Amino acid sequence: MRVAAVLALALAVTLSGCATVPVTGRSQLSIIPQSDLAALGAQSYDEIAGAARLSDDAEATAELERVGARIADAAEAFMRQHGLAGELRHYDWQFRLVEDDSTANAFCLPGGRIAAYTGILPVARDETGLAVVIGHEVAHAVVNHGGERMSHLLLAELGGMALAKAIEEKPLETRRLLTLAYGIGAQVGVLLPYSRTQESEADRIGLILMASAGYDPRAAESFWRRMASRSGPEPPEFLSTHPASAARIERIREFLPEALEYYGR
Repeated sequence: MRVAAVLALALAVTLSGCATVPVTGRSQLSIIPQSDLAALGAQSYDEIAGAARLSDDAEATAELERVGARIADAAEAFMRQHGLAGELRHYDWQFRLVEDDSTANAFCLPGGRIAAYTGILPVARDETGLAVVIGHEVAHAVVNHGGERMSHLLLAELGGMALAKAIEEKPLETRRLLTLAYGIGAQVGVLLPYSRTQESEADRIGLILMASAGYDPRAAESFWRRMASRSGPEPPEFLSTHPASAARIERIREFLPEALEYYGR
């Protein structure tokens, strides 16, 4: 009886909570309102920033803010173009550079809250390289990849409990789900392959965003080669949350003609 009830709930939620990813046309599960995601993202962002040491490098911080603002403008135009203008009211673009030379990473939480670690700067090398990173992370946000993963996690672990109720009744579990949704995948066979699909979508849409912002998307291939050179031996792709480096670079080459049309404009 319990299993049947859970399956019935999952089916009902799936049927009522489907959205379509712009550009790729893939159907995605989306059961969490953007207002709830943005509120949770804002709270988490403030906590992360409060616990971190922000960079005192004025030039690097200004570069991040400059790139971020241009990508944000491109993202807003992209959202209007694809029928997502109503979600812009939940966005409050913020950009923070975290002092951590050992971490080559960046993220964008719901509502356009972006952080980059100083460890990504040597890999990016210049403003265009940084645009590859920020375009990719903003792409995850505007097509709701994090919300999609949280929807799956809420169904799998909390029985489809609404986010607001999950925060109220299971705050620790909900924070953990946010970490999983916007960080490293959890389980082989379901979340990991799905994350690779999202990564490929973020690569494609990220190229469009950086090109629309006036950055040459051809810089993405060399950026990802530099990222790959920093990593040790890669696990088999089916065990990884991200596409294998060679596969990623090959797909980026396939996406470039589309992105260059935006750059040409």
